[in-house]
Amino acid sequence: MKLDAGIRFLAIEGVIGVGKTSLARVLADKLEATLIEEEFAENPFLPKFYENPEAYAFQTQLFFLLSRHRQFQDTFVQNDLFRNLVISDYTFDKDRIFALQNLTDSEMAMYETVSTVLSKDLPKPDFVVYLQASVQTLMRRIQGRNRPMERGIEGNYLRDLLERYNHHFWHYSDCPVLIVNTDNIDFVHNEKHLSQILDAIASCPSQTTYLVPEGG
Repeated sequence: MKLDAGIRFLAIEGVIGVGKTSLARVLADKLEATLIEEEFAENPFLPKFYENPEAYAFQTQLFFLLSRHRQFQDTFVQNDLFRNLVISDYTFDKDRIFALQNLTDSEMAMYETVSTVLSKDLPKPDFVVYLQASVQTLMRRIQGRNRPMERGIEGNYLRDLLERYNHHFWHYSDCPVLIVNTDNIDFVHNEKHLSQILDAIASCPSQTTYLVPEGG
């Protein structure tokens, strides 16, 4: 598998449970790329957020914002690894999607001030793969992996989050986006399903493209 030489930073995106990290790991292995994985387990506020969102939303979001900024700086700035292909299982823009979902107006205003300063010098992806799935599929996958902190996630929360993600990537203009519907496939356990996605990524479409892989 090869990518266009102009792609030096590829990001995988999608709602909780859609399979971002699984696909990012496969791609990083096949392309011998530097992998950036979101460090959600290091956020001490996340379990508390799932128990009491209103009380811990701002702390959770601010920790993620600073953590993601540090990861990007470590990779792209301090270590100068941008000479090699970098694959991330999130975009920096993801943080704002969750902030809009979880913060009050006053919290959001403070968040925007910090985020604007932090994000101005960070690189943008050259290509984004947005993995999409229905709320029913996401709930099934989240329940299947059975992470204790995610057991309280409700369908309504995912539905609102999915709408925000869809709106963001349907209007995304920083680079081409490959939108992949994953409702009827299992690219983790089915090589045929995975190959369809990898072939679509390798084709490097120059504009936003929608892919519905064949199941079976």
